[in-house]
Amino acid sequence: MTPLNADLHCHSTFSDGLLAPADVVKRAYDNGTELLALTDHDELSGLAEARAAAADLQLNFVNGVEVSISWGDDQTVHVVGLGVDPDNAELGAGLEHIRSGRDSRAARMAAELDKVGIHGAYEGALRHVSNPALISRAHFARYIVELGHAKDVKSVFDHWLAKGKPGYVNHSWATLEDGLRWIHGAGGIAVIAHPGRYRLSKAERLELFGAFRDLGGQGIEVISGAHKADEVAEFARIARQFGFLASRASDFHGPDESWIDIGKLANLPEDLTPVWSRF
Repeated sequence: MTPLNADLHCHSTFSDGLLAPADVVKRAYDNGTELLALTDHDELSGLAEARAAAADLQLNFVNGVEVSISWGDDQTVHVVGLGVDPDNAELGAGLEHIRSGRDSRAARMAAELDKVGIHGAYEGALRHVSNPALISRAHFARYIVELGHAKDVKSVFDHWLAKGKPGYVNHSWATLEDGLRWIHGAGGIAVIAHPGRYRLSKAERLELFGAFRDLGGQGIEVISGAHKADEVAEFARIARQFGFLASRASDFHGPDESWIDIGKLANLPEDLTPVWSRF
């Protein structure tokens, strides 16, 4: 049987993506995607537009969100909620609470960048924001590229915005327990996003997976735009060990700014149970 071309993690201008929701859907369709989830950061407002565009194209669509989680010692982890009810009051209130802290974090980031000679970063980042409540590191990165300090967004993260770099500031997001409660309460399936991106030791990573499973977390992104071949093999092994469903996700943000284009991913290992089998 031909594997399903599913892409269950991407972003629009309602968070830090470069394309409007309808344009994300159209690009996914043109790339042969058969099942799509829009998963903006801590935001559900783009789902109606995306869902309508998908219906027009007869593309199977899943409501999604990517929830920002604080874990351990100053580690941010992202959990994707798939199949959530966008009208669920508790999920909506929880995401609003997360968003409320982004502006103060942005101001602190700008102050730190100013110390190393990158001036006007807050105002510059806002020029790249469609939804001011969702100002993020990606918007700062685009401004820094615009200034000519780096060739691309990834380079900005490597030199200025990753943990331990001049523009990084600590911030408290949702707890893992709260994030999973909101997702499950909205009827969704919780999936750990791009686990290869977290700077965790092997023991810390196993601790995260165990806590996630114990709280009812069901899935992990095995195929991710951010994962190399050895990481795919590692997280396939983790999926087997913990009994996780496997997801397939580009984490697409926009043309020329993502690890891989939307809908252009490798297939899941055949022995894993895909998360879409539960939809």
